[in-house]
Amino acid sequence: MDTMKKQTFHTIIIGAGPAGLSCARALAAQGKKVLVCERNRTIGPKTCAGGVTWAGIRSAIPEQLIERQFPVQNVSSSLQKTRLIGQEPMVSTINRGRLGQWMAKAAAVAGAEIVTHTLVTKIDKAAIHTNRGTFTFDFLVGADGANSLVRRHLGLPVENMGIGIQYHIPTSLPDMVWHLDPGHFNTGYCWIFPQARRTSVGAYCCRSHLSPRLLKKSLHTWLEHKKINVQGLRPEAATINFDYRGWRFNNIFLAGDAAGLASGLTGEGIVPAIISGEEIAEIIVNPHHHPHRLNRLLSNHKRHSRLLRAAGKNRWGCRLIMESLLLALKLKLIPFSALEMAN
Repeated sequence: MDTMKKQTFHTIIIGAGPAGLSCARALAAQGKKVLVCERNRTIGPKTCAGGVTWAGIRSAIPEQLIERQFPVQNVSSSLQKTRLIGQEPMVSTINRGRLGQWMAKAAAVAGAEIVTHTLVTKIDKAAIHTNRGTFTFDFLVGADGANSLVRRHLGLPVENMGIGIQYHIPTSLPDMVWHLDPGHFNTGYCWIFPQARRTSVGAYCCRSHLSPRLLKKSLHTWLEHKKINVQGLRPEAATINFDYRGWRFNNIFLAGDAAGLASGLTGEGIVPAIISGEEIAEIIVNPHHHPHRLNRLLSNHKRHSRLLRAAGKNRWGCRLIMESLLLALKLKLIPFSALEMAN
């Protein structure tokens, strides 16, 4: 592993996911000296279903990265089903690897320095220690995911976590599907998210409401019912942190999953990551900036968390809430966009 000469950076960002790269691009575009440290060798690939809501597409993701668009959402439970039809695509799918590569290129073009295969081993008051050397900073941004080292350095626990399990089947199915079934998935759901050449089929739930083992078992039961064969395919799993406890701690910031900004209800995390990264960059450059988009995101996060807690109290209450939510969508009492984090 090559070492780097000790340097001082205006901002060091740990993690080259959507949160870190959006922050790096915005800061570098303002002329700031930025270093992004990524522990993996390759930027982009991550266990992710790839679903992005319409509000997120408009605000954060270029059209050329969209693989499939779905103005129709097929939503069902064990008691009812509906087809939600919109004038615009309600949800689109992207390839997480392509998104990461595009964002890394944009950040580098703006002037950010990105180093991969770089493991941060220790954080001091104004420096990080890595396998490439020690680097000092004026500002530090933790964008290092659900198991964030920066978050641990700040002494913040993570108690509220979600778990997602998926398979990629080697064909692009025609329809996007969401299935709510408290009897099998508790407060979570399972999905079919078609991409350009493959389809993500999977399930998500709050980890304290359903164990990963039972989540996977219920997913297999549902896939068998849908006649979707995943035999021989490798399952992918990821944890999702929605335990939000703040994003600014003096000159240290938390973005995306490190801050717990994903939705505990739906698991949506890409757009919250991008928004938080961009807003943190604005705050660093201009301390008087008012983060309207981040505040709206936090309001939606709080609403999702309240609904999740209410549904998680008992199985019958969960079924009542989930069926009522689906009925309200079916009768157009609430729009599908009400479930979007960026709405």
